[in-house]
Amino acid sequence: MQLPEQKIIESHAMADFARVLDADSIQQRGRLNLDREKVRNGLGQLVLTLVKLLHELLERQAVRRMEAGSLTDQQIERLGTALMQQAETIERLRKEFGLREEDLNLNLGPLGKLL
Repeated sequence: MQLPEQKIIESHAMADFARVLDADSIQQRGRLNLDREKVRNGLGQLVLTLVKLLHELLERQAVRRMEAGSLTDQQIERLGTALMQQAETIERLRKEFGLREEDLNLNLGPLGKLL
């Protein structure tokens, strides 16, 4: 069975994915020989990126609601506490996976950075 020629990856986000699926990890049988640690970290990066995106959206929505005056002082306090705890958890998980802050900001090509 012939392996297909390696294609050039132009997207930086795809380059990270391509590192996991490099030509050295494909065996003759057409199966992938993936390093569990790389897959775990890649999945962790993806999940944390999505969680961070949702966190950013929640923060922006909270600011809009505060500026509109639709929240009580007690609601603002609870919301602020919840968002701070969420940010701390994201930061702790980022460090556990050995990721840098910029690792959670994917480049979407012509659309720009994710966060």
